Formats: sequence, C-alpha cells, structure tokens
Amino acid sequence: MEHQRNIDSSILREYDIRGVYDKTFFIEDAYAIGRAFGSLIVRNNGKKVVVSYDGRVSSPDLEAALVDGLKKCGLEVVRIGRGPTPMLYYAATTMEADGAVMVTASHNPKEYNGMKFMLAGKSFFGKQIQELGVQVAKGDVVPEGIGSVRKVDIVDEYVTRLLKDFGITDRKLKVVWDNSNSAAGEVLTKLVQQLPGEHIVLNGTIDGNFPAHSPDPTVPKNLVQLQDEVAKRQADIGIAFDGDADRIGVIDDKGNILWGDQLMIVYSRDILPDNQGATIIADVKASQILFEEVKKAGGNPLMWCTGHSLIKSKMAETKALLGGEMSGHIFFADKWYGFDDALYVAVRTLDIVSRLKGPLSEITESLPKAISTPEIRFDCPDDRKFDVVREVAARLQAEKADVVTIDGVRVNTADGWWLLRASNTQASLVARAESTTGDGLENLKNALKSQLSASGVELPEV
Repeated sequence: MEHQRNIDSSILREYDIRGVYDKTFFIEDAYAIGRAFGSLIVRNNGKKVVVSYDGRVSSPDLEAALVDGLKKCGLEVVRIGRGPTPMLYYAATTMEADGAVMVTASHNPKEYNGMKFMLAGKSFFGKQIQELGVQVAKGDVVPEGIGSVRKVDIVDEYVTRLLKDFGITDRKLKVVWDNSNSAAGEVLTKLVQQLPGEHIVLNGTIDGNFPAHSPDPTVPKNLVQLQDEVAKRQADIGIAFDGDADRIGVIDDKGNILWGDQLMIVYSRDILPDNQGATIIADVKASQILFEEVKKAGGNPLMWCTGHSLIKSKMAETKALLGGEMSGHIFFADKWYGFDDALYVAVRTLDIVSRLKGPLSEITESLPKAISTPEIRFDCPDDRKFDVVREVAARLQAEKADVVTIDGVRVNTADGWWLLRASNTQASLVARAESTTGDGLENLKNALKSQLSASGVELPEV
C-alpha cells in the first residue's frame, strides 16, 4: 500500500512521538505520520487541522513534511507558524479544528524532536499513538486528495486572551522571566509589553541549541540563572518555561523554588473561595499536603495518574477547575480551556501575587513543611518494570497496607507515604517518599528498599 514506512518503535511514547532527529526520527517519518494522522481526521469526518512548531533547528523541515502529508489527505491545513505548544492548543480550540499537530520535543535536549497531537478536541495518546505507528507501517491511509494550506498569524489574538484574566491592582510587580530560549520568545515579548510593572526577560531569543541551559524548569540547576537575577534585581518573582512553554517554573522573591504541588496550593486557595466543592486534580507524585490543603480550602481533591494527557482527560471527565503535576504542567479550566499553558499560568500567578499584602515568600514559607526525597529514577528493563510494581502492590495488599494503585503503588503509613511507579517513557522505575520527620523518611525509604529487594531490584542511595 501507499507510503508504508516502518518507524523506529522507540519514538512511539505514551503521550507523544519523540526521538533523536536523523537517528530515530526522520523527515520521511513526519510525512508518513501526516498522511496517517490526516487519514484518521478524515475518517472521523474532519476537515480542518492546525499545525505549529517549536524553535528547534530541525522543526521547520519536519513541519513542512508533516503539512505535505496532511494536505494530501484532502484536509484544510492551517499553519500558525513557530510558537509555544499552548498557542497551538488555543488555536485548535478557538478555530474548532478537527485535529492539531505540534512539532516539538518539549524539554528534551537539542538533538531531539517529535510531535504532540489533538484529535476532535481531545488529547491523542497512549494506545492511540501505538496504533498510529501500526497504521504508518501498513500504509493505511485515505486516497490522495486535493487539500489546501493557509497561514494564520494568531499571536496578537492569543496574547490579548492571555491578558484578559490579569486584574488591575495598584501593586506593580518587578518580574524576571527566563524564556530558556524556548518557542515562547516572540509571544512573551508581546505579552510583557502589555503587562503592568517592570519585566526583565532572560534568554528571550528562540534558539533550538538552548545555549544558556537545558529547557527544563524541574531541574534546580536550570533555575540558578533566574535565581541570581531575581536576587540581583530584588524582583518580586521569577518565572521560567520549558522548551515549548507548556510547563512552568516559579521562584519567589527570596529565590525559593515553588514546586508544582506548592503552586497548586496557591492556585487552589485563589479559586476555591468562589467555587466551593470544586474538584482539583493532582498527580500521584504530589505531596499529601496539597490534598489536605485543597480539602481545607473547601475543594474536592482527586489524586490521578501522572501524564499531561491523562490529567487533561480526567479534568474533562470530572469537570475539574484545576489540575497539575509535579513536572510543572498546570491546567486551568477556571476562566481558561483546561489545557496546560505556562504563559497563561504565569499571568494568573502574577495576578495572584499582585493582590498579596506581602511578598510571595511569605506564602512559600507559611506552607506546611514536609521532608521528601527528590524523584528517584533508576534503570529497570521495559519487560520487567510493570511486573515489579505489580509484585510490590500484591505483597502490600496481602499485608492489608493502605495502598493507592491508580498509577503504580502509593503507600500511606504513620510516617508519611512512598510511591513506586513504572516510567511510561523510559526503561526505568520512579520512586518518591515524603514524611514530616527525618526518622520517618528513613523508615519509608527502608520500606521501599525492602519491597524492591523482594523483587530483585536495588534502590540507589538517596
């Protein structure tokens, strides 16, 4: 059949397609994926697809091949150009597109590239990604048709909408932004020109080589430049983005990092007074403190699986007003569209901080304290990792332990909790533990080690 192509199976991830450009992911793959995904849209009675790309060096060529494949399915292809992934989500939502594709490798190093998808207004992930790979291999596509391509500049409209939910206050903030040379560069430039206060932008130029540092705000060393500049400028807040600006990093005025679950407490306390009983979703890696604080503020906390596509889908199902992950994906459905958008989250954060009576660090330092390990990621073969988690869960359930198994196994004890889950994207296991005391944390780590040892796996020293 036409365009049969065996793509490297390693690029078919849980939430997207991602590989090393010209080594595991090629221009020809982009065309073949365009033909296959475009065929899915057509078979779904769709007609319109929106496409965008990030700032990586390989992205323009991959986008062009993708567009060619989509067009040959007979679709109307709307190209919105280079920009952040959430701008594509915004365009697809407001244009009522039948599908959307973003050429990006998110926070990965510069040699990577890939694609994120939406189909019929919903996340396209998991089994659907695997099936797309099979479809490409079979060349299972609709007959070639006459499509159309048009370019639309949506930046100004997007920026105007981002600004809509920033309230007018007397307090003018001094803000340092680290664009991380991400695809948000041009949008961010226009955004800060229209926000009140003083704005300093670091690494504002879009550069797929990421010369300043890796574009991942969950890694503390990538936030050092931002912390230094916040201190030097005596700024009120620092904000960082990942490579495609769907994940946020936040630094308070004293240089403290606010992690995803801490940010979620701040947002929950802001939303819940007017929305008592609203559902707030966080992933299984989030602190128990977050779930308790949501409940205290009158919300309905819901623990769910890690993964931006999974959280988005659960939010749509439960009509949750807010969702978030430790990775910095934050999803506002309160006044926004329910997708992860670091630029929008930044605007909402500044709106909250501008209404505070004191500095943001007062909030950070007043949050209940816990002691936790970092996320511990260690190698485990793909054909073994899920079995290990199942074995651990079975032993704990047999012991009548307090266990949550929605995504791996999370164990609650008198000392706190520990988590073990299989990575969806790597041949590895992921663990984390949290307690209110140092002794409690040691007890939790020992319990985790003991369970892993019973399954023939060694936990690295933490």
